[in-house]
Amino acid sequence: MSSKRLVSLILGGGRGTRLSPLTSHRSKPAVPIAGKYRLVDIPISNCLNSGMNKIYVLTQFNSASLNRHIKNSFTFDLFSRGFVDILAAEQTVENAEWYQGTADAVRQSFHHFDNEEYDYVLILSGDQLYQMDYRDMLEKHKESGSDLSIATIPVDAHDATGFGIMKTDEQNHITSFIEKPDASELENWSSDTGEHMKSKGRSYLASMGIYLFNREVLEKLLFSTDGTDFGKNIIPESIESHTVTSYQFEGYWTDIGTIKSFFIANLDLARNIPHFNLYDTERPIYTHARMLPPAKVVGTSLENVVLSEGAIIHASRLERSVVGIRTRIGKATSIEDSYIMGSDRYETLEEINENLAQGLPPIGIGERCYIKNAILDKNVRIGNDVRIQGGDHLQDRETKDYNVVDGIIVVKKDAVIPNGYTI
Repeated sequence: MSSKRLVSLILGGGRGTRLSPLTSHRSKPAVPIAGKYRLVDIPISNCLNSGMNKIYVLTQFNSASLNRHIKNSFTFDLFSRGFVDILAAEQTVENAEWYQGTADAVRQSFHHFDNEEYDYVLILSGDQLYQMDYRDMLEKHKESGSDLSIATIPVDAHDATGFGIMKTDEQNHITSFIEKPDASELENWSSDTGEHMKSKGRSYLASMGIYLFNREVLEKLLFSTDGTDFGKNIIPESIESHTVTSYQFEGYWTDIGTIKSFFIANLDLARNIPHFNLYDTERPIYTHARMLPPAKVVGTSLENVVLSEGAIIHASRLERSVVGIRTRIGKATSIEDSYIMGSDRYETLEEINENLAQGLPPIGIGERCYIKNAILDKNVRIGNDVRIQGGDHLQDRETKDYNVVDGIIVVKKDAVIPNGYTI
């Protein structure tokens, strides 16, 4: 099924406060994931693996690093007519406001892609981890004669209260929608999700925030209403006036909207058989090709570790952790259940010696440290004999150099943790 008559819009989201402090200096789609990628690489790769190469990324906050990443990562040959373009929020003569929500972002950006030749618009989120072939969704959308298809995933009663829940009929048409229902309301919101899903108690269809519109339908819905959000405004209105179909997805999918979900998703990659397959040769994840040297490990015990290129590891032990690009870890250091994002550059020996003379640790993690239940953002400087141990015993708090969120210690980008410090 041809997908040339389709454009994809990836929504960069708002301030991303629930992912703070990782979003203090970057937009949500630019947050590093799995050691060497950015969150935006996931939907872009899904598009490219689905043969869809006309992609816009809509962003508003802290977009500089995202711009650089996309410029350095996604370049197409002259004959493909493909592109990945950033559409940053802008004030115009017609509209002096910033994006007020997901639908408003598409509405304000519409004139940028209105001249493209397309019949369908695929709207995606920039902060989800999953692998999907959108061609199958497009094919079923065409076969059903739908105006709008919404990707849904079966969930159980416990998870249903955290999502927008769709109710479907025998033809998979969505007949009603409720946003984050109370547990007492769920009785009337179950759908036929199939015997396999029902056997797991997954009888409720949650919206994945993935929408496939016919072009003219999207334009009509956007410009005949003042609704600013797809989930709260456009989708409920469309169910009443258009043919809206559920596209049921049963693979792995997680919404990376909080520090905890981000932490769990990354550490899951270090399992023997992770839910998300980074090693699928049919569906590779594309990112910036950095031409880094191989990782080097000296005298370290590794157990369930994702180790990125360019890392230099002298630690005594790493367990259940993800180690990012150019990470440096000193001797006799132990790390468990942590995500180390790495660094943007290598320091020279001269720089290291000059910094040490001024009492500044090198970029990376020093010697004889113990780190558990932590996220270390890019370019952190952890001195020697530092102890960072997250867990339920810690109360949420924010400091200059780190935050504690749900028991997870998040050391901020470029933070300096001096020798002997304990968190």
